[in-house]
Amino acid sequence: QVQLVESGGGLVQAGGSLRLSCAASGRTFSSYVMGWFRQAPGKEREFVALISWSSSGALYADSVKGRFTISRDNAKNTVYLQMNSLKPEDTAVYYCAAGRKYSANAQGWDYWGQGTQVTVSS
Repeated sequence: QVQLVESGGGLVQAGGSLRLSCAASGRTFSSYVMGWFRQAPGKEREFVALISWSSSGALYADSVKGRFTISRDNAKNTVYLQMNSLKPEDTAVYYCAAGRKYSANAQGWDYWGQGTQVTVSS
């Protein structure tokens, strides 16, 4: 029902910044909690951040807190992940997700994008 398309990934040096975007389909975008997850080769999918439907609340993984900022623009059906002070350990495929409830568990989300690669060189 909801289609998500990520963009903005790329190759950056440690300490650099990237902004990921996730474009969602439909007029009901504001009804969903939106989140970002990431997955490195050989590792489990890891929670990064989520934001409420009204942008009134956000939650971050400890590993990115203070460096990453999640935001959304419901008028544009888009959620963003601003990533600053990037580290090599941030290297992963980043996935946008949509759901009806708050969860740091990947199993609790309803829709997923195709992912965008972020590579941070040392």
